[in-house]
Amino acid sequence: MTDTDFLQADEQALAQRFIDNGFVTTPADDRAGLDRIQRRAAELAADYLKLPHSNDPYAMLDSIHTRVSVDDLNGLRLHVFNGLNAEAWFRPTYFRLARSTIETIVGNELCMQRRVNLSIQMPGDDSSLLATHSDVWSGDSPFEVVVWVPLVDVHHTKAMYLLPPSLNGDMQDRMASLRSAEELYKTIKPHATFIEIPYGHVMLFNQTLMHGNRVNEEPGTRWSMNCRFKSIMSPYADKRFGEFFEPILLRPATRVGMQYKLPGGFHG
Repeated sequence: MTDTDFLQADEQALAQRFIDNGFVTTPADDRAGLDRIQRRAAELAADYLKLPHSNDPYAMLDSIHTRVSVDDLNGLRLHVFNGLNAEAWFRPTYFRLARSTIETIVGNELCMQRRVNLSIQMPGDDSSLLATHSDVWSGDSPFEVVVWVPLVDVHHTKAMYLLPPSLNGDMQDRMASLRSAEELYKTIKPHATFIEIPYGHVMLFNQTLMHGNRVNEEPGTRWSMNCRFKSIMSPYADKRFGEFFEPILLRPATRVGMQYKLPGGFHG
């Protein structure tokens, strides 16, 4: 008997896809919630640029490069990032976008990153690049997963790339002989996959795998959010419980167990 004997067939299939491919994409569990996030992001962007709110938030976000300069892009990003994270409904809604997938892949007693990240990558802009990396190289636990959510359609260089699990270990072993992050990318380029995700879908990926982005050569701007989740009882690395992560789901039996104290002088 294996642990999969306790899973439904659809859960087994989802888990195997994640293990084999390093990621899964699924329709958002809460499409109305995703639309609310997209709409609020467009409103905050319009406020920063002193523009009226658009009736088409998708078009507003996708064409933002026609309204803002590269020099002002980070100011816009921080305004939208801070505005979204200040909303009491935002993080619970973000979790609900992928709750069923998170619970299948990670579990149902969870910690969530305290702030959801936002990336904006305009066409031709090389100032927002994320070099090839694995999150565990900079203090993340290998027990974490990333929920990555685009606010527009992403594909080709408008998307992020990911190295498959079957090759990740071998490529890591070769890193010592490489001289730069760009040389590392050129080494993995034939094997890396740019993951196409239409708006309305979410991705959960294994952040121990090498990933990153390139200059966006598509005509529209990429808007994407990412946030880490992990099982509350799994090991932490540099990003600690209570500092970087906070609990969002803790079951009653676990609460009881965490609070219980043996009687004085009792040694079992």
